[in-house]
Amino acid sequence: MFRSLLARIVLAGAMLAAGAAQAASCPVHYLDGRAPEIRNPKLATATRELCYGVFGVMHSGVTRTPLWSAEYLRADNLERAEGLDRDNAFHAEPRLPQGQRAELSDYARSGFDRGHLAPNGNMPDRRTQRESFSLANMVPQDGAHNRHIWAPIEQAVRKMARREGELYVITGPAFLGTSLRKVGNVLVPSHLYKVVYSPRQKAAAAWFVENRGDAPIQVIPVAELERIVGIELLPSLSQQQKERMLRLPKIKQRKPRNANQERT
Repeated sequence: MFRSLLARIVLAGAMLAAGAAQAASCPVHYLDGRAPEIRNPKLATATRELCYGVFGVMHSGVTRTPLWSAEYLRADNLERAEGLDRDNAFHAEPRLPQGQRAELSDYARSGFDRGHLAPNGNMPDRRTQRESFSLANMVPQDGAHNRHIWAPIEQAVRKMARREGELYVITGPAFLGTSLRKVGNVLVPSHLYKVVYSPRQKAAAAWFVENRGDAPIQVIPVAELERIVGIELLPSLSQQQKERMLRLPKIKQRKPRNANQERT
């Protein structure tokens, strides 16, 4: 049913085409000021970089989701974020053309959560919190995955950032396989990933998890993840640096006591 769509995006492939580096519009969010670089040109159709206060996204008008979000996560901003109540101000992104963006109606009665890439719980003030609720920062996410797997991962990253002082974080979807679903006009990712780079330790690693509530949590090198998704996620690092594994916290998959209070 979605052959023509899949033919256009082909998000997973064994061969990655060389892509030209582009200057980031919001370099502060990226390691060494360099945004991820799309190596598979089929991913680059109808893309647009969007800059927000404490994160940036690369949005795809084909999937109607972000291809990634990027954050420079600082301990001082997380301290400010702790005092904010969740606002739930979900909204379509007005900077995107209507024919390329997700709408609230796409998610209505879909059975999927509107899953943040840059988490609400990382936002230091009301303005950035509202920005995080743009659908340009969302993917359709299995509800159990969101609450029982992804929320603990996000909490672990916040704890790690408080300890390290600063982290660079890239979060994104992967669209693998030939039986992808849509909710409304929005493509449902098969997997989600979160890359963490520690400037202090000069090392990185990634969580990579299928988009279902009982999926096992994988921790893989950035180099391997880049091969899977067809995007050079940390282009300023050498191949050797991308193979070096940052020790990530072990995640205990659990059910939150009150899912509505999870700051995801």
